[in-house]
Amino acid sequence: MQKLSEADLIINPDGSIYHLNLLPEDLADTVITVGDLDRVGEISKHFDSIELKKGKREFITHTGYLGKKRITVISTGIGTDNIDIVFNELDALVNIDFETREIKQELKSLDIIRIGTSGAVQPDIPMGTILTSTYGLGFDALMHYYMHEISGDEHSLLDGVKSHFSHIKNIHPYLTAADYTLLQTIGKGMEQGITITAPGFYAPQGRQVRAKNAVPNFISLLNSFKQDHHRITNLEMETAGIYALAKALGHKTLSVNAILASRVKFEFSSEPNKIVDKAIKLVLERL
Repeated sequence: MQKLSEADLIINPDGSIYHLNLLPEDLADTVITVGDLDRVGEISKHFDSIELKKGKREFITHTGYLGKKRITVISTGIGTDNIDIVFNELDALVNIDFETREIKQELKSLDIIRIGTSGAVQPDIPMGTILTSTYGLGFDALMHYYMHEISGDEHSLLDGVKSHFSHIKNIHPYLTAADYTLLQTIGKGMEQGITITAPGFYAPQGRQVRAKNAVPNFISLLNSFKQDHHRITNLEMETAGIYALAKALGHKTLSVNAILASRVKFEFSSEPNKIVDKAIKLVLERL
């Protein structure tokens, strides 16, 4: 089997993976990702015990136990460029032998749950809602650099999306479904819908401060899309990259969104931390 080069897989002198600074034994089979590094401690404070705390750059990791279940919480930072780093390195930790630099014959699949914040684009989804993403719809460019397969259902829905947004130049979306089992267990009873992953926070999400937005009716374009029972419900910056790259690597993922803003009503929650804490507790109760 061909060895991975030192330039493709960078291992630190202490044997840890390059950016995350983690050893293979540091990682649990169940992983929670958050964008905000301060949110790692807000999750691990609910653990019964914490065995490890590590950090490098924006990537903070806590691994511990909730009851008998071992869980890793890691911050990714913002955006799918960071998702590219985190998910490739999480996969390397479980599926590459660091001694031989070879891919293991038996591959492991991680359960990865994102807990993040988001804004609703539908008027009937109030602030404070905890929403899980049935699909991640990427308006960023991450998956244009990876070979990845999509199912018939994903292909049909993506065709509808492309038709709806066909008049917008330079947007080439990709779409991936959530893991069905995680959706039916952790996501059970939650509001559900398609989550748009944008490559930025301001104009790419329809906001305008001083620089003029090239697509001024972006939010109305999002909330007017419907195909069968599917609709676009919310906007954020990681989910589509998480779903698509994890699927390409053989991992199971679910994105749980704390809705802090109504993009239709131009409102932002006065109690964002309460909503995030609600999402955290809901996920931990269901793991």
